[in-house]
Amino acid sequence: MASGGAFAAGTVLVFGDSLSAAYGIPERRGWVALLEERLQRERPDYSVANASISGETTAGGLARIAKVLERHQPAIVVLELGSNDGLRGLPVAAMKKNLATIIERSQKAGAKVLLVGMRLPPNYGEDYSKAFERAFTDLAQSHRTALLPFLLEGFGEKAELFQADRIHPTEAAQAAVLKNVWQRLAPLLKKK
Repeated sequence: MASGGAFAAGTVLVFGDSLSAAYGIPERRGWVALLEERLQRERPDYSVANASISGETTAGGLARIAKVLERHQPAIVVLELGSNDGLRGLPVAAMKKNLATIIERSQKAGAKVLLVGMRLPPNYGEDYSKAFERAFTDLAQSHRTALLPFLLEGFGEKAELFQADRIHPTEAAQAAVLKNVWQRLAPLLKKK
């Protein structure tokens, strides 16, 4: 990945699921690769490490986070997990607890955190969907992290920008995903 040389500000660690692992499209076309390209142009003092795994739940992320933090020693963690918990109908309280611990460990390791929220399809019921969405806001407030409320903001309802599964964005949508992430990530980058 990108190297910032002697004056490196640090690593941006993307810790997510298939939405960040470029599921169904070439990895170099995913939003994380586009983020790396943008940082190389605008902030070469930062590098990107993508530790995202398709199918990852918050429990899986929690089991991996310590080793990933030790390996990459990130300045910023973009935490994009929870979707698979929601799609499996797992208890929101358990998801929230897992995310809280991942945030706490990231902060203890000296990283700023950008928590990325998601929304669920309506078939899980209004109460569950609202509790799921509210979990991200609650966590960001209680842990004083940056929050991107909805990764797919601005195009989530456009079926043509999703793969056949209607869950994963197409290659054409990746720039829009990056735009959403960048708006919340840019203020976390150290001033030059």
